[in-house]
Amino acid sequence: MNVESVGKKDYRELLDVWEASVRATHDFLREQDLLELKPLIYEQYFGAVDLTCVKDGGGEILGFCGVHDGNIEMLFIAPQARGEGIGSLLLDDAVTAQGATKVDVNEQNPQALGFYRHKGFSVTDRSPLDGLDKPYPLLHMELENTP
Repeated sequence: MNVESVGKKDYRELLDVWEASVRATHDFLREQDLLELKPLIYEQYFGAVDLTCVKDGGGEILGFCGVHDGNIEMLFIAPQARGEGIGSLLLDDAVTAQGATKVDVNEQNPQALGFYRHKGFSVTDRSPLDGLDKPYPLLHMELENTP
């Protein structure tokens, strides 16, 4: 498996992966919040980050990562591909190739928190609201031992 760049032509497939991943891992989100986020992800957020992905042998996107200014803004894995090392591959690429050292994680997502801790990130701060001022606290994490 290789990490490769993503183009605008891939946005629809990325959105499908995003929604399936969120539904599998973000059970704290209300349906209305997910529906509000979906067009923002597609119309604004994808274009604001440097996107990379991992595809299967048939060209289907199994996971993707978006980085902006040293921050991992999004990292989502298709539910059927979880546990196969795709998240680690994308995260390692974000750190080494894109210089990512920070990430925000929903406090109610213990799997993501555990993943980033395992990969060397630690919590440096907490915000009671998410970026859209919704009551989903964010944990701000930073990669330990960075120059």
